[in-house]
Amino acid sequence: MNAEEMKRQAGIKALDYIEDGMRLGLGTGSTAEQFVRALGEKVAQGMKVVGVPTSERTAALARELNIPLTTLDETPELDVTIDGADEFDADLRLVKGGGGALLREKIVATASKKMVVITDESKNVETLGAFPLPIEVIPFGSRVTALAIQKVAKAHGCEGELKRREDEFGEPFLTDSENFIYDGHYGKLPDADALATALNIIPGVVDNGLFIDIASVVIVGTPEGPYLVEKS
Repeated sequence: MNAEEMKRQAGIKALDYIEDGMRLGLGTGSTAEQFVRALGEKVAQGMKVVGVPTSERTAALARELNIPLTTLDETPELDVTIDGADEFDADLRLVKGGGGALLREKIVATASKKMVVITDESKNVETLGAFPLPIEVIPFGSRVTALAIQKVAKAHGCEGELKRREDEFGEPFLTDSENFIYDGHYGKLPDADALATALNIIPGVVDNGLFIDIASVVIVGTPEGPYLVEKS
């Protein structure tokens, strides 16, 4: 079984958490896309739900599949968000933002009663940090902000390079909110909880890709089928 099939099975398993009439957060990324496609099939069969997309890409896919959409301004309280993750650990702490949608993903997830994460077993790590940590930064004064990020990271035991993300043309990658993403290539985050808090205090940092105490359950796709990791 290849990685895409494992993601597909995890996406289908996430439907177990969806009931008729629910208000859903729809995540971003290749694994979340598998769930959105599975949800589209249920909607075609008559399921009534409404979704808040976490990116323009997800919104376009949902419209293609005729999934009714709303906004957080119209529907500020959601039942469940289904999204992927770039890493997760035993405490269900996540690193997210590889797709550049971390800010909207975190806003939508925290507006939900439950966040269900779908992923494959390669994302299960003992210590977060092998995947570069995305940090969303406003463009104004971004070099100053980047220097402050590196000082905070070093104070929390993180050594490595901080790189501004670029698009396929070599230009600065812009999020849907027109901010930059800086990726911290630290290898290991010894104190993810404290780092998440300290980063968000820096002027110019909008948010970071550490999702702490947000996920309720992770559905992990494997060749033998998906299994659950639940919050203790």
